[in-house]
Amino acid sequence: QVRLVESGGGSVQAGGSLRLSCAASEYMASRYCMGWFRQPPGKEREGVAAIYGGALGSAQYAYYADSMKGRLTISRDNAKNTLYLQMNSLKPEDTAMYYCAAGVGRCTGVPGRESFNYWGQGTQVTVSS
Repeated sequence: QVRLVESGGGSVQAGGSLRLSCAASEYMASRYCMGWFRQPPGKEREGVAAIYGGALGSAQYAYYADSMKGRLTISRDNAKNTLYLQMNSLKPEDTAMYYCAAGVGRCTGVPGRESFNYWGQGTQVTVSS
């Protein structure tokens, strides 16, 4: 059973930045697509970024949803089993619970939530105007 624990959420003013972290309980790079999702209050959970590859120096692929494209950078430190999401130029509409997820297998693009097997508990991001 893979365990994922997010951190790094908080309150920030519009235009600010945050970096979210997701610590995994095992080595993820060789088998898992990992992604970040967000769920604003009263809305559906949507994927915003995903990453695959990078094991043993192999190529790593990052994908972004249009909703936040240009303002996000997804990355991971395989030695630390940790996934990151750098978010810049944050807007009030980015306010949401942000979740880390892992799915077995390769991903091309940002998959839907049905493609992910494991989820973290979420970390709240609040952006004020």
